[in-house]
Amino acid sequence: MSAWLPTAPCTPQGCVEAPAAVRARTAPRAVLRLTAVLLLLLAGIALTPLGGRIPASVVRRWCRWIVRAAGVRVRITGAAAPTGGLLLVANHISWLDIPLLAAVRPARMLAKTEVRRWPVAGAVAARGGTLFIDRDRLRALPDTVARIAGALREGAAVAAFPEGSTWCGRAQGTFRRAVFQAALDAGVPVQPVRIGYRISGGRATTAPAYVGDDTLLASLWRVATARGLIAEVEVRDPLPPDAAPDRRTLARAAQPPATTAPAWTHTVLVA
Repeated sequence: MSAWLPTAPCTPQGCVEAPAAVRARTAPRAVLRLTAVLLLLLAGIALTPLGGRIPASVVRRWCRWIVRAAGVRVRITGAAAPTGGLLLVANHISWLDIPLLAAVRPARMLAKTEVRRWPVAGAVAARGGTLFIDRDRLRALPDTVARIAGALREGAAVAAFPEGSTWCGRAQGTFRRAVFQAALDAGVPVQPVRIGYRISGGRATTAPAYVGDDTLLASLWRVATARGLIAEVEVRDPLPPDAAPDRRTLARAAQPPATTAPAWTHTVLVA
């Protein structure tokens, strides 16, 4: 792994709440939840050959069903995302972020090449037009930016997580600038989205986080066994093409506001 890659200090042991810290479901119910998620993903694989013939409203509903099938309620606030070429960007906490961002507007995802190897979900991503980035090859970055800009010019929406790594939700990373260059080159707006997770009743939780050396199966099980999880998706005002003179300024403008959790909370957990 290259030394320039963004990393987060979050770890499953230090940051992530176990289901015991929240209300837990029984194992049989959790298995039913994961079975429902699997069936929805398989349905998505079966329908991917239809491509753009599937209405966006159906895709958005399917994405919400995936999250709901895992036992997580969804709250989306803000105006609808613009049509046409659009770069959607969000903070990154969990694998749940992917269907949540697509529920805002169906888009071609920008994902690390490792996602190809995810069971079932990797096949859905590849067949759904995901743009993969090889994070170990810095020299390939200009070509990736050019491919993203080309898709944006053609009127597609592209979704990315510019932090470059998942964080637990009590803290967040800095948006990396490269993907914003594609929006500037294509002359399209940027749609910032903020994602967070709570327990019913209002308390923020890190249970859905997928961080550090966590495995996908462990994270899936943790989400399926936790009760009362709520995903909050805030669709912020879009940034027009002329909102910033350069990618650094544009990335800073798209960065979501800092979490309301006390800064010392994350520091203590990591320590």
